[in-house]
Amino acid sequence: MIRLARPSDLPALAEIERSAGEIFREFGMDAVADDEPFSAEELTPFISDGRAWVATDGSDLPIAYILVREIDDGAHIEQVSVHDDYARRRIGASLIETVAGWARQRRRRSITLTTFAEVPWNAPYYRTIGFAEVPVADVTPGLREICEEEEARGLTSWPRVVMRRQLRDP
Repeated sequence: MIRLARPSDLPALAEIERSAGEIFREFGMDAVADDEPFSAEELTPFISDGRAWVATDGSDLPIAYILVREIDDGAHIEQVSVHDDYARRRIGASLIETVAGWARQRRRRSITLTTFAEVPWNAPYYRTIGFAEVPVADVTPGLREICEEEEARGLTSWPRVVMRRQLRDP
């Protein structure tokens, strides 16, 4: 089940992000795996504003989550993480579809994200669910700012891309 995240979900979200990050070690990306999850202070605005969703197990415990913010007339996926015990079950894709519905309701024309270009469950996967790379010349000011933030955090040690999925009207 997918529902809006609640403040009581905060501890689970950190655990989900840690678990989801472990697979990056297989690609020599220990710094990504070791990156600290979002803090409660960083997550709270997403939850309070209704811009955070969780996928839950049968006991209503979060097993995955997605965060979104509005950037340049679009919905930008800030983070999507699936606990490793539940990976490869299309849970992340279901969360993205939830965001797509939310974005359409707000008359957003696209969903964007930034991701690693060569990690199989990143850019190659997102292409399979309708995302395409945004040429550098077409990166909007808000997305450029996100890229700069990622560079400051050291995430650009590995090739990254900006991706966009166009949305149709409901």
